[in-house]
Amino acid sequence: MIIPIRCFTCGKLIGDKWESYKKAIMSGRDPAKVLDELNITRYCCRRMFLSHIELIDEVLQYYAYRKGESEK
Repeated sequence: MIIPIRCFTCGKLIGDKWESYKKAIMSGRDPAKVLDELNITRYCCRRMFLSHIELIDEVLQYYAYRKGESEK
């Protein structure tokens, strides 16, 4: 849901690079080149970026629904 601060495998800091990566991908750049520019070279760290799915917006919709339901 939220990008981890560190890589699960090697422990390298990756959380601070997520916004830069996300902006570059949204502008249509190649993910491999963006990861190279951000100096993310280990395959374990690259996996964290390439396989991450941003679900927080969808989860918040259900939370707001449940919150409104409990107030009735």
